[in-house]
Amino acid sequence: MEAIHVALALLGGLLLAMNLASGLLTRRVSVLSQPLLATAVGVVVGPAGLGWLTLSTWGDPISILETVARLTVGFAVVGIALRLPLEYLLDHVRALGIVLVPGMILMWLVSAGLAFALLDVSPATALLLGAIVTPTDPVIANTIVSGSLAEADIPERLRRLLSAEAGANDGLAYPFVFLAIFVLSHPLEGALTTWLVRAVAVGLGGAVVLGLAIGTAVGFLERRAGRRDLIDEPSLLTVTVALTATVLGIGALAGTSDVLAAFVAGLAYNDLADPRDEALEVEVQEAIKRLLTIPAFVLFGTALPWSEWWALGWAGPALAAAVLALRRPPAWLVLERVVGPLHGRRDALFAGWFGPIGVAALLYATVSVRETGSELGWIVASLVIAASIVAHGATATPLTRRFGDGDAESNGGRDIALESTVEGDDS
Repeated sequence: MEAIHVALALLGGLLLAMNLASGLLTRRVSVLSQPLLATAVGVVVGPAGLGWLTLSTWGDPISILETVARLTVGFAVVGIALRLPLEYLLDHVRALGIVLVPGMILMWLVSAGLAFALLDVSPATALLLGAIVTPTDPVIANTIVSGSLAEADIPERLRRLLSAEAGANDGLAYPFVFLAIFVLSHPLEGALTTWLVRAVAVGLGGAVVLGLAIGTAVGFLERRAGRRDLIDEPSLLTVTVALTATVLGIGALAGTSDVLAAFVAGLAYNDLADPRDEALEVEVQEAIKRLLTIPAFVLFGTALPWSEWWALGWAGPALAAAVLALRRPPAWLVLERVVGPLHGRRDALFAGWFGPIGVAALLYATVSVRETGSELGWIVASLVIAASIVAHGATATPLTRRFGDGDAESNGGRDIALESTVEGDDS
């Protein structure tokens, strides 16, 4: 019981400190981010540091991390869905289809090729490692494309493209991960048959059907109840929270990609719910996501496998650096001319760099341990995730400001943001 009290004190205190200093972190301390700070705190208070917080005293660390990652990613993708009008997705279906299909395949194969070249692993294991780090993390990505700094310096077309991609590709990584898992555990012919049924038909198809059904039903009922004054405001504010939890639970029980089901449910709900209520619901969803995000990175920091990283030798850091440099930017440069919201190589380089690897990869890494019995996916993915947290956390604010300095569209947004700040100060 004492371990729970220690965890509450540490996580609660950190949440208080980061929330009260959120503006300072984004505007003054440009090389730090909340995920980076939370991970660092986890290292300090974990077994490698002071030993105040140890996941093994609560149960299996991998199972705990999987549950925390699933909840965090689920709330993050629903938060993105609530901000994306369905009209945007329909208008940009070609651009999103390009970055989500050939774009993800390129990132998967490049990452797998790097793992095969640098580590002593089989092709199937390399494909699994590549699939785990393929999805863009919606949690870290959201810290880059949201907030006053992003609104001032990044054009809306890029912010929406990155948000939509991060929301969708977490669930769409499901068939990549499970193809490699089935190849590792079944004969090739049986693996392909099992994959088509379990990962494609049930995993993806079932997720879309489930998300559409629940999101549409809840959105319709919420609108009808609101018009008849059958729902009070406190209850209204928790609808999307309950929606997220329900879809994640049913999706997991049904064997679907529950994260994709949650994203689709959020889109369907957003299209049908009363727009007057959505602004408040988005704020509540963001608050819940933040309550989960900072603890998730703290727990990740406490569980880092330092000795296993050391055993990888030079190949571990080399793989992490190579994945960050080659997994995504080259793919976006290749696709730049056919993705409408990207206006030139500068946009492609910016969007290509800011495809962080985080909690979504953590989710699939822990799933790989559960499905294969091997911890290699966790060991390698955790190293790449840690490298991404440092690299993207340290570069988010400086590169965002630099991008805004050279972009006429975003400078207009910066002028508006500055005017609002001045008016606020004068008042």
